[in-house]
Amino acid sequence: MDGGGGAVTSPANGPEPVLITGAAPSYEKQFAARKRKYVIMMCCRIPCLILAGVTYHIWWLALLFLAISVPLPWVAVLIANDRPPRKAEKVNRYRREATAIESTSHRVIDG
Repeated sequence: MDGGGGAVTSPANGPEPVLITGAAPSYEKQFAARKRKYVIMMCCRIPCLILAGVTYHIWWLALLFLAISVPLPWVAVLIANDRPPRKAEKVNRYRREATAIESTSHRVIDG
C-alpha cells in the first residue's frame, strides 16, 4: 500500500471493499502476518538442522548449518513480536496570541 489516495475511477470487481483511507491494518491482520513470518523462519531452521546432520563428515559445512540454525528462533521471536510503529498524531491545539498588558488606568472600587 502506498498510502496515497485518490478518486476511485472504476467499480470494485470483487466482494472486498475498496480501501479509501490511510488507516493501519487491523490487529488481526497484523497478528496473522507476524505469525506467518514466525512460521516461515522456524521452517527454515528444520532444513538447516537436517543438513547439519547429513553433512557431519564435512565439519565446517555442518558447523555452518548449525551456526545458521542456532539464532533463528531468537530472530523469529524478535520479528514476530515487532509491531508496526504507531502513527504520530499531531494535535491541533488553539494557541492564543500574547497580548500586551494595558497601560491605561482603570477605576478601582474598594468595598
